[in-house]
Amino acid sequence: EVQLQASGGGLVQAGGSLRLSCAASEFKFDDYSIAWFRQAPGKEHEAVSWFNRRDGTTYYADSVKGRFTISRDNAANILDLQMNSLKPEDTAVYYCAAKKNRVILSAARTPESYEIWGQGTQVTVSS
Repeated sequence: EVQLQASGGGLVQAGGSLRLSCAASEFKFDDYSIAWFRQAPGKEHEAVSWFNRRDGTTYYADSVKGRFTISRDNAANILDLQMNSLKPEDTAVYYCAAKKNRVILSAARTPESYEIWGQGTQVTVSS
């Protein structure tokens, strides 16, 4: 079964760090556009970070730029998100998402552009 499994969430104090990982089963990241989203209580999904599959360029939401780093290991089929200098407003359920072939850049931050979603991992940042 094609699926994504996210892990690494937890409770951390403001200013702390967490590293999220997303493992793919039954498909290869090489052939997919992949991204991290998050959803805070009462809010819609927000794109956090994503790759331009055409050239591998990474993109970040303005709210996390300079603090979060996305990386991928195609050989191991793992997508990571290193989160530093965490803030209470980063509290959310974080999801990895994928779509076969390329998501055009203008649609990369739209949840509907992705067809495979992980189950989510909770990140809670205390003040």
